Amino acid sequence: MAKEKEIKDFIVAIELGSSKITGIAGRKNADGSITVLAYAREESNSFIRRGKVYNIDKTAQCLSNIKSKLEKTLHAAIGKAYIGIGGQSLHTIRNSVKLPLPPGTIISKETIEELKAANRDCTYTEQELLQVIPQEYKVGNVNQIDPVGVMSDNIEGRYLNVVARNSLHSNVLKCLNIAGIQVAEYFIAPLALADCVLSDAEKRSGCAIVDLGAETTTVAIYKNNILRHLAVIPLGGANITKDISAQQIEEEDAEELKLKYGCAYSDEDANESNEDKQYQVTADTTISSKLLNDIVESRVEEIIANVWEQINLSNCANELLSGVVLTGGGSNLRNLELAFTKRTNIEKIKTAKFVLQAINAKNPDITSRDGSLNTTLALLIKGKDNCFGHSLEANDALFDPSGEPYIDHQAEERKRLEELAAKQKAMEEEEKKREEEMRKKEEEEIARKKRQENSLFNKLKKGLASLLSEED
Repeated sequence: MAKEKEIKDFIVAIELGSSKITGIAGRKNADGSITVLAYAREESNSFIRRGKVYNIDKTAQCLSNIKSKLEKTLHAAIGKAYIGIGGQSLHTIRNSVKLPLPPGTIISKETIEELKAANRDCTYTEQELLQVIPQEYKVGNVNQIDPVGVMSDNIEGRYLNVVARNSLHSNVLKCLNIAGIQVAEYFIAPLALADCVLSDAEKRSGCAIVDLGAETTTVAIYKNNILRHLAVIPLGGANITKDISAQQIEEEDAEELKLKYGCAYSDEDANESNEDKQYQVTADTTISSKLLNDIVESRVEEIIANVWEQINLSNCANELLSGVVLTGGGSNLRNLELAFTKRTNIEKIKTAKFVLQAINAKNPDITSRDGSLNTTLALLIKGKDNCFGHSLEANDALFDPSGEPYIDHQAEERKRLEELAAKQKAMEEEEKKREEEMRKKEEEEIARKKRQENSLFNKLKKGLASLLSEED
Protein backbone atom coordinates (compact mmCIF):
# COMPACT_ATOMS: atom_id res chain seq x y z
CA MET A 1 0.00 0.00 0.00
CA ALA A 2 2.83 2.40 0.93
CA LYS A 3 4.48 1.81 -2.41
CA GLU A 4 1.27 2.77 -4.23
CA LYS A 5 1.01 6.03 -2.30
CA GLU A 6 4.65 6.95 -2.73
CA ILE A 7 5.20 9.89 -5.09
CA LYS A 8 8.61 10.58 -6.56
CA ASP A 9 7.85 13.09 -9.30
CA PHE A 10 6.51 16.49 -8.29
CA ILE A 11 7.20 20.21 -8.24
CA VAL A 12 6.88 22.29 -5.05
CA ALA A 13 6.21 26.02 -4.82
CA ILE A 14 5.91 28.27 -1.76
CA GLU A 15 4.47 31.77 -1.57
CA LEU A 16 5.15 33.97 1.45
CA GLY A 17 2.17 36.29 1.64
CA SER A 18 1.17 38.95 4.16
CA SER A 19 -1.94 37.02 5.25
CA LYS A 20 -0.82 33.45 4.64
CA ILE A 21 2.10 31.26 3.61
CA THR A 22 1.00 28.76 1.00
CA GLY A 23 2.74 25.61 -0.16
CA ILE A 24 1.68 23.49 -3.11
CA ALA A 25 2.97 20.38 -4.85
CA GLY A 26 1.92 19.20 -8.28
CA ARG A 27 2.81 17.07 -11.25
CA LYS A 28 2.89 18.26 -14.86
CA ASN A 29 0.98 15.97 -17.20
CA ALA A 30 1.65 15.08 -20.84
CA ASP A 31 -1.29 17.19 -22.03
CA GLY A 32 0.19 20.32 -20.39
CA SER A 33 -2.18 20.35 -17.43
CA ILE A 34 -1.04 20.19 -13.80
CA THR A 35 -2.44 17.89 -11.13
CA VAL A 36 -2.22 19.24 -7.59
CA LEU A 37 -0.91 16.52 -5.28
CA ALA A 38 -0.63 18.39 -1.99
CA TYR A 39 -1.63 21.76 -0.58
CA ALA A 40 -0.98 23.49 2.76
CA ARG A 41 -1.44 26.96 4.18
CA GLU A 42 -0.86 28.78 7.46
CA GLU A 43 -1.71 32.28 8.65
CA SER A 44 1.23 34.71 8.54
CA ASN A 45 -0.18 38.15 9.41
CA SER A 46 1.58 38.19 12.80
CA PHE A 47 5.11 37.87 11.38
CA ILE A 48 4.98 38.98 7.72
CA ARG A 49 3.90 42.54 7.02
CA ARG A 50 3.42 43.89 3.52
CA GLY A 51 5.44 41.00 2.16
CA LYS A 52 8.43 41.56 4.45
CA VAL A 53 9.53 39.02 7.05
CA TYR A 54 9.59 40.65 10.50
CA ASN A 55 10.00 37.61 12.71
CA ILE A 56 12.57 35.08 11.51
CA ASP A 57 11.77 32.35 14.05
CA LYS A 58 7.99 32.39 13.53
CA THR A 59 8.34 32.48 9.75
CA ALA A 60 10.82 29.61 9.79
CA GLN A 61 8.49 27.57 12.02
CA CYS A 62 5.59 28.27 9.69
CA LEU A 63 7.64 27.20 6.66
CA SER A 64 8.68 24.05 8.50
CA ASN A 65 5.01 23.28 9.20
CA ILE A 66 4.10 23.81 5.55
CA LYS A 67 6.91 21.49 4.47
CA SER A 68 5.83 18.80 6.96
CA LYS A 69 2.20 18.95 5.84
CA LEU A 70 3.14 18.63 2.18
CA GLU A 71 5.52 15.75 2.88
CA LYS A 72 2.87 13.94 4.91
CA THR A 73 0.46 14.08 1.96
CA LEU A 74 3.13 13.17 -0.60
CA HIS A 75 4.64 10.37 1.53
CA ALA A 76 7.99 11.71 0.39
CA ALA A 77 10.55 14.27 1.51
CA ILE A 78 10.85 17.56 -0.33
CA GLY A 79 14.33 18.07 -1.70
CA LYS A 80 13.82 21.67 -2.86
CA ALA A 81 11.12 24.21 -3.67
CA TYR A 82 10.46 27.21 -5.90
CA ILE A 83 10.08 30.42 -3.90
CA GLY A 84 8.29 33.63 -4.81
CA ILE A 85 9.81 37.02 -3.96
CA GLY A 86 7.44 39.96 -3.48
CA GLY A 87 6.62 42.66 -0.98
CA GLN A 88 6.42 46.41 -0.54
CA SER A 89 10.04 47.24 -1.36
CA LEU A 90 9.88 45.50 -4.76
CA HIS A 91 9.94 48.01 -7.63
CA THR A 92 11.64 48.89 -10.91
CA ILE A 93 14.18 51.58 -11.77
CA ARG A 94 15.00 52.72 -15.30
CA ASN A 95 18.65 52.89 -16.31
CA SER A 96 20.55 53.54 -19.53
CA VAL A 97 24.11 52.74 -20.55
CA LYS A 98 25.91 54.42 -23.47
CA LEU A 99 28.81 52.83 -25.32
CA PRO A 100 30.83 54.63 -28.02
CA LEU A 101 32.06 52.38 -30.85
CA PRO A 102 34.77 52.73 -33.51
CA PRO A 103 33.36 53.99 -36.85
CA GLY A 104 31.94 51.19 -38.98
CA THR A 105 31.45 48.78 -36.06
CA ILE A 106 28.89 46.02 -36.56
CA ILE A 107 27.06 45.50 -33.28
CA SER A 108 27.53 41.95 -32.00
CA LYS A 109 26.17 39.83 -29.17
CA GLU A 110 29.37 40.65 -27.27
CA THR A 111 28.52 44.35 -27.53
CA ILE A 112 25.09 43.70 -26.04
CA GLU A 113 26.61 41.63 -23.23
CA GLU A 114 29.06 44.45 -22.49
CA LEU A 115 26.16 46.87 -22.13
CA LYS A 116 24.28 44.45 -19.88
CA ALA A 117 27.35 43.97 -17.69
CA ALA A 118 27.75 47.74 -17.34
CA ASN A 119 24.11 48.01 -16.29
CA ARG A 120 24.49 45.22 -13.74
CA ASP A 121 27.44 47.07 -12.19
CA CYS A 122 25.21 49.93 -11.05
CA THR A 123 24.47 49.88 -7.32
CA TYR A 124 21.54 51.12 -5.26
CA THR A 125 21.76 52.10 -1.60
CA GLU A 126 20.48 49.29 0.65
CA GLN A 127 18.84 47.62 -2.36
CA GLU A 128 19.56 44.43 -4.25
CA LEU A 129 19.31 44.05 -8.01
CA LEU A 130 17.07 41.02 -8.57
CA GLN A 131 16.49 41.01 -12.33
CA VAL A 132 17.32 43.07 -15.42
CA ILE A 133 14.77 43.50 -18.21
CA PRO A 134 16.11 45.07 -21.43
CA GLN A 135 13.68 47.64 -22.84
CA GLU A 136 15.25 48.73 -26.11
CA TYR A 137 18.51 49.86 -27.71
CA LYS A 138 19.07 53.24 -29.30
CA VAL A 139 21.37 52.91 -32.31
CA GLY A 140 22.09 56.30 -33.78
CA ASN A 141 18.67 57.94 -33.71
CA VAL A 142 16.66 54.72 -34.09
CA ASN A 143 15.23 52.57 -31.26
CA GLN A 144 15.50 48.82 -31.80
CA ILE A 145 14.67 45.69 -29.82
CA ASP A 146 17.44 43.59 -31.42
CA PRO A 147 20.34 45.70 -32.77
CA VAL A 148 22.75 42.79 -33.45
CA GLY A 149 24.13 43.10 -36.99
CA VAL A 150 23.48 46.84 -37.30
CA MET A 151 26.43 49.11 -38.11
CA SER A 152 26.93 52.17 -35.89
CA ASP A 153 29.50 54.21 -34.02
CA ASN A 154 27.44 54.34 -30.78
CA ILE A 155 24.75 52.41 -28.91
CA GLU A 156 22.64 53.07 -25.85
CA GLY A 157 21.06 50.25 -23.86
CA ARG A 158 17.92 51.01 -21.89
CA TYR A 159 17.03 48.70 -19.02
CA LEU A 160 14.42 48.19 -16.34
CA ASN A 161 16.09 46.99 -13.15
CA VAL A 162 13.93 45.10 -10.65
CA VAL A 163 15.19 45.88 -7.15
CA ALA A 164 14.18 45.34 -3.52
CA ARG A 165 15.62 46.01 -0.07
CA ASN A 166 18.61 43.83 0.79
CA SER A 167 16.78 42.44 3.82
CA LEU A 168 13.84 41.16 1.75
CA HIS A 169 15.82 38.37 0.07
CA SER A 170 18.24 37.71 2.95
CA ASN A 171 15.48 37.31 5.55
CA VAL A 172 13.59 34.86 3.36
CA LEU A 173 16.80 32.87 2.83
CA LYS A 174 17.47 32.73 6.61
CA CYS A 175 13.97 31.39 7.25
CA LEU A 176 14.28 28.77 4.51
CA ASN A 177 17.65 27.59 5.85
CA ILE A 178 16.28 27.21 9.37
CA ALA A 179 13.22 25.38 8.04
CA GLY A 180 15.44 23.02 6.03
CA ILE A 181 14.10 24.04 2.62
CA GLN A 182 16.53 24.18 -0.28
CA VAL A 183 15.71 26.72 -2.98
CA ALA A 184 15.27 25.34 -6.50
CA GLU A 185 14.91 28.87 -7.89
CA TYR A 186 13.60 32.25 -6.87
CA PHE A 187 10.86 33.82 -8.97
CA ILE A 188 9.77 37.45 -8.77
CA ALA A 189 6.19 36.68 -7.80
CA PRO A 190 4.37 39.46 -9.73
CA LEU A 191 6.20 38.56 -12.95
CA ALA A 192 5.44 34.86 -12.55
CA LEU A 193 1.79 35.79 -11.94
CA ALA A 194 1.64 37.97 -15.06
CA ASP A 195 3.10 35.16 -17.20
CA CYS A 196 0.35 32.80 -16.05
CA VAL A 197 -2.63 35.18 -16.06
CA LEU A 198 -2.04 37.48 -19.04
CA SER A 199 -2.24 36.30 -22.64
CA ASP A 200 0.49 37.13 -25.15
CA ALA A 201 -1.98 39.43 -26.92
CA GLU A 202 -2.61 41.39 -23.71
CA LYS A 203 1.10 41.79 -23.03
CA ARG A 204 1.74 42.84 -26.60
CA SER A 205 -1.07 45.38 -26.96
CA GLY A 206 -0.51 46.90 -23.52
CA CYS A 207 -1.97 45.86 -20.20
CA ALA A 208 -1.76 46.62 -16.48
CA ILE A 209 -2.19 43.68 -14.11
CA VAL A 210 -3.30 44.71 -10.62
CA ASP A 211 -2.91 42.08 -7.89
CA LEU A 212 -4.97 43.08 -4.84
CA GLY A 213 -3.59 41.30 -1.78
CA ALA A 214 -4.16 41.60 1.96
CA GLU A 215 -1.67 44.36 2.75
CA THR A 216 -0.29 45.29 -0.67
CA THR A 217 -1.50 45.97 -4.18
CA THR A 218 1.00 45.15 -6.93
CA VAL A 219 0.92 46.90 -10.30
CA ALA A 220 2.80 45.46 -13.30
CA ILE A 221 2.53 47.10 -16.70
CA TYR A 222 3.35 45.44 -20.03
CA LYS A 223 3.68 46.76 -23.57
CA ASN A 224 5.09 44.98 -26.64
CA ASN A 225 5.54 41.84 -24.52
CA ILE A 226 7.98 43.65 -22.20
CA LEU A 227 7.57 44.70 -18.57
CA ARG A 228 7.57 48.51 -18.49
CA HIS A 229 6.88 49.24 -14.83
CA LEU A 230 6.48 47.44 -11.51
CA ALA A 231 5.47 48.86 -8.13
CA VAL A 232 3.97 47.60 -4.87
CA ILE A 233 1.49 49.86 -3.09
CA PRO A 234 1.30 49.39 0.72
CA LEU A 235 -2.50 49.16 0.74
CA GLY A 236 -4.77 46.14 0.38
CA GLY A 237 -7.92 44.39 1.50
CA ALA A 238 -6.81 44.30 5.14
CA ASN A 239 -6.90 48.11 5.22
CA ILE A 240 -10.60 48.03 4.30
CA THR A 241 -11.24 45.51 7.07
CA LYS A 242 -9.42 47.67 9.63
CA ASP A 243 -11.42 50.71 8.57
CA ILE A 244 -14.64 48.79 9.20
CA SER A 245 -13.39 47.42 12.54
CA ALA A 246 -12.75 51.02 13.64
CA GLN A 247 -16.54 51.21 14.10
CA GLN A 248 -16.10 49.12 17.27
CA ILE A 249 -16.51 45.89 15.32
CA GLU A 250 -14.33 42.82 15.80
CA GLU A 251 -11.90 42.34 12.92
CA GLU A 252 -13.28 38.88 12.10
CA ASP A 253 -16.80 40.32 11.83
CA ALA A 254 -15.50 43.27 9.83
CA GLU A 255 -13.92 40.90 7.30
CA GLU A 256 -17.21 39.02 6.96
CA LEU A 257 -19.12 42.28 6.45
CA LYS A 258 -16.70 43.37 3.76
CA LEU A 259 -16.95 40.11 1.84
CA LYS A 260 -20.72 39.71 2.21
CA TYR A 261 -22.02 43.27 1.87
CA GLY A 262 -19.10 45.50 0.90
CA CYS A 263 -19.38 47.36 -2.40
CA ALA A 264 -16.52 49.13 -4.19
CA TYR A 265 -18.85 51.46 -6.05
CA SER A 266 -22.54 52.29 -5.75
CA ASP A 267 -24.57 55.07 -7.34
CA GLU A 268 -26.21 57.81 -5.26
CA ASP A 269 -29.78 56.64 -5.96
CA ALA A 270 -29.00 53.18 -4.61
CA ASN A 271 -27.38 54.73 -1.53
CA GLU A 272 -30.50 56.81 -0.84
CA SER A 273 -32.86 53.84 -1.16
CA ASN A 274 -30.73 51.72 1.21
CA GLU A 275 -29.92 54.52 3.63
CA ASP A 276 -31.87 53.02 6.55
CA LYS A 277 -30.90 49.41 5.89
CA GLN A 278 -29.02 47.89 8.84
CA TYR A 279 -26.68 44.90 8.86
CA GLN A 280 -26.65 42.84 12.04
CA VAL A 281 -23.10 42.25 13.30
CA THR A 282 -23.76 40.85 16.77
CA ALA A 283 -26.78 40.75 19.05
CA ASP A 284 -25.98 44.30 20.20
CA THR A 285 -24.19 45.74 17.15
CA THR A 286 -25.42 46.87 13.73
CA ILE A 287 -24.00 49.00 10.93
CA SER A 288 -25.90 50.86 8.24
CA SER A 289 -25.36 49.88 4.60
CA LYS A 290 -24.58 53.52 3.75
CA LEU A 291 -21.83 53.78 6.37
CA LEU A 292 -20.36 50.42 5.35
CA ASN A 293 -20.27 51.37 1.66
CA ASP A 294 -18.84 54.81 2.45
CA ILE A 295 -15.98 53.15 4.34
CA VAL A 296 -15.32 50.58 1.63
CA GLU A 297 -15.58 53.04 -1.27
CA SER A 298 -13.27 55.57 0.40
CA ARG A 299 -10.46 53.06 0.83
CA VAL A 300 -11.01 51.54 -2.62
CA GLU A 301 -10.85 55.02 -4.14
CA GLU A 302 -7.49 55.56 -2.42
CA ILE A 303 -6.13 52.25 -3.73
CA ILE A 304 -7.32 53.01 -7.28
CA ALA A 305 -5.80 56.51 -7.13
CA ASN A 306 -2.43 54.97 -6.24
CA VAL A 307 -2.75 52.37 -9.00
CA TRP A 308 -3.57 55.11 -11.52
CA GLU A 309 -0.52 57.08 -10.36
CA GLN A 310 1.71 54.07 -11.09
CA ILE A 311 0.13 53.63 -14.52
CA ASN A 312 0.95 57.27 -15.29
CA LEU A 313 4.52 56.83 -14.05
CA SER A 314 4.95 53.97 -16.54
CA ASN A 315 4.43 56.40 -19.45
CA CYS A 316 2.00 53.84 -20.90
CA ALA A 317 -1.32 55.28 -19.69
CA ASN A 318 -2.48 55.97 -23.23
CA GLU A 319 -1.15 52.73 -24.69
CA LEU A 320 -3.00 50.10 -22.66
CA LEU A 321 -5.20 48.72 -25.42
CA SER A 322 -6.01 45.65 -23.32
CA GLY A 323 -6.86 47.77 -20.31
CA VAL A 324 -6.53 46.52 -16.75
CA VAL A 325 -6.66 42.95 -15.43
CA LEU A 326 -7.58 42.60 -11.75
CA THR A 327 -6.60 39.54 -9.74
CA GLY A 328 -5.83 38.39 -6.20
CA GLY A 329 -8.13 37.81 -3.23
CA GLY A 330 -9.06 41.49 -3.04
CA SER A 331 -10.50 41.39 -6.58
CA ASN A 332 -13.65 39.66 -5.26
CA LEU A 333 -15.04 42.90 -3.85
CA ARG A 334 -18.40 43.66 -5.46
CA ASN A 335 -18.42 46.30 -8.24
CA LEU A 336 -14.62 46.61 -8.21
CA GLU A 337 -14.41 46.62 -12.01
CA LEU A 338 -16.99 49.41 -12.14
CA ALA A 339 -15.05 51.39 -9.53
CA PHE A 340 -11.88 51.16 -11.65
CA THR A 341 -13.74 52.30 -14.75
CA LYS A 342 -15.32 55.27 -12.96
CA ARG A 343 -12.10 56.37 -11.26
CA THR A 344 -9.67 55.90 -14.19
CA ASN A 345 -11.84 56.20 -17.32
CA ILE A 346 -10.33 52.92 -18.54
CA GLU A 347 -13.27 51.06 -20.03
CA LYS A 348 -11.58 47.70 -20.59
CA ILE A 349 -11.43 46.14 -17.11
CA LYS A 350 -11.63 42.42 -16.38
CA THR A 351 -10.94 40.11 -13.45
CA ALA A 352 -8.70 37.03 -13.71
CA LYS A 353 -10.15 34.55 -11.24
CA PHE A 354 -7.78 31.76 -12.27
CA VAL A 355 -4.57 31.07 -14.14
CA LEU A 356 -4.64 30.24 -17.85
CA GLN A 357 -3.08 26.80 -17.31
CA ALA A 358 -5.37 23.80 -16.84
CA ILE A 359 -5.22 22.77 -13.16
CA ASN A 360 -6.66 19.51 -11.79
CA ALA A 361 -7.42 19.79 -8.08
CA LYS A 362 -9.94 18.68 -5.46
CA ASN A 363 -9.09 21.14 -2.68
CA PRO A 364 -11.89 23.73 -2.31
CA ASP A 365 -9.37 26.55 -1.80
CA ILE A 366 -8.16 25.89 -5.34
CA THR A 367 -11.41 24.89 -7.03
CA SER A 368 -13.17 28.03 -5.74
CA ARG A 369 -11.22 29.99 -8.40
CA ASP A 370 -11.43 33.28 -6.52
CA GLY A 371 -8.00 34.59 -7.56
CA SER A 372 -6.45 34.30 -4.09
CA LEU A 373 -4.15 31.41 -5.10
CA ASN A 374 -3.19 32.65 -8.56
CA THR A 375 0.35 33.61 -7.51
CA THR A 376 0.94 30.28 -5.75
CA LEU A 377 -0.28 28.39 -8.82
CA ALA A 378 1.86 30.58 -11.07
CA LEU A 379 4.98 29.64 -9.09
CA LEU A 380 4.04 25.97 -9.48
CA ILE A 381 3.52 26.41 -13.22
CA LYS A 382 6.89 28.16 -13.63
CA GLY A 383 8.75 25.35 -11.85
CA LYS A 384 10.55 22.79 -14.00
CA ASP A 385 12.76 20.51 -11.91
CA ASN A 386 11.64 17.51 -9.88
CA CYS A 387 11.59 18.52 -6.20
CA PHE A 388 11.55 14.97 -4.81
CA GLY A 389 14.04 14.44 -1.98
CA HIS A 390 13.70 10.88 -0.72
CA SER A 391 11.14 8.40 0.55
CA LEU A 392 9.75 8.80 4.05
CA GLU A 393 9.32 5.05 4.47
CA ALA A 394 11.45 3.54 7.24
CA ASN A 395 13.27 1.15 4.91
CA ASP A 396 14.15 3.92 2.45
CA ALA A 397 14.92 6.73 4.87
CA LEU A 398 18.68 6.28 4.66
CA PHE A 399 18.93 6.01 0.89
CA ASP A 400 18.27 8.31 -2.03
CA PRO A 401 16.59 7.09 -5.27
CA SER A 402 19.93 5.91 -6.69
CA GLY A 403 20.45 3.51 -3.78
CA GLU A 404 23.37 5.49 -2.36
CA PRO A 405 23.39 6.43 1.33
CA TYR A 406 21.16 9.47 1.71
CA ILE A 407 22.79 12.62 3.02
CA ASP A 408 20.38 15.20 4.41
CA HIS A 409 22.30 18.33 3.51
CA GLN A 410 19.62 20.60 4.92
CA ALA A 411 19.84 18.80 8.26
CA GLU A 412 23.60 19.24 8.18
CA GLU A 413 23.16 22.93 7.41
CA ARG A 414 20.68 23.31 10.27
CA LYS A 415 23.09 21.53 12.59
CA ARG A 416 25.93 23.81 11.46
CA LEU A 417 23.80 26.92 12.04
CA GLU A 418 22.72 25.63 15.43
CA GLU A 419 26.35 24.95 16.40
CA LEU A 420 27.35 28.44 15.25
CA ALA A 421 24.49 29.94 17.25
CA ALA A 422 25.50 27.90 20.31
CA LYS A 423 29.13 29.03 19.96
CA GLN A 424 28.02 32.63 19.55
CA LYS A 425 25.83 32.36 22.63
CA ALA A 426 28.69 30.77 24.62
CA MET A 427 31.05 33.56 23.54
CA GLU A 428 28.49 36.19 24.54
CA GLU A 429 27.99 34.53 27.93
CA GLU A 430 31.77 34.30 28.42
CA GLU A 431 32.15 37.97 27.51
CA LYS A 432 29.34 38.87 29.88
CA LYS A 433 31.02 36.85 32.63
CA ARG A 434 34.34 38.64 32.05
CA GLU A 435 32.62 42.02 32.14
CA GLU A 436 30.91 41.04 35.40
CA GLU A 437 34.23 39.97 36.94
CA MET A 438 35.88 43.21 35.83
CA ARG A 439 32.98 45.19 37.29
CA LYS A 440 33.32 43.36 40.62
CA LYS A 441 37.06 43.99 40.65
CA GLU A 442 36.50 47.67 39.98
CA GLU A 443 33.94 47.84 42.77
CA GLU A 444 36.34 46.04 45.13
CA GLU A 445 39.15 48.42 44.17
CA ILE A 446 36.92 51.42 44.80
CA ALA A 447 35.88 49.97 48.15
CA ARG A 448 39.52 49.29 49.07
CA LYS A 449 40.54 52.86 48.24
CA LYS A 450 37.69 54.20 50.30
CA ARG A 451 38.80 52.05 53.23
CA GLN A 452 42.33 53.38 52.84
CA GLU A 453 41.08 56.95 52.67
CA ASN A 454 38.92 56.42 55.74
CA SER A 455 41.83 54.82 57.57
CA LEU A 456 44.17 57.72 56.68
CA PHE A 457 41.49 60.24 57.64
CA ASN A 458 40.99 58.54 61.01
CA LYS A 459 44.74 58.55 61.64
CA LEU A 460 44.98 62.26 60.83
CA LYS A 461 41.98 62.93 63.01
CA LYS A 462 43.50 61.05 65.93
CA GLY A 463 46.83 62.83 65.43
CA LEU A 464 45.17 66.20 65.40
CA ALA A 465 43.19 65.36 68.52
CA SER A 466 46.41 64.30 70.27
CA LEU A 467 48.16 67.57 69.40
CA LEU A 468 45.25 69.61 70.64
CA SER A 469 45.20 67.74 73.98
CA GLU A 470 48.95 68.32 74.44
CA GLU A 471 48.49 72.08 73.84
CA ASP A 472 45.80 72.16 76.50
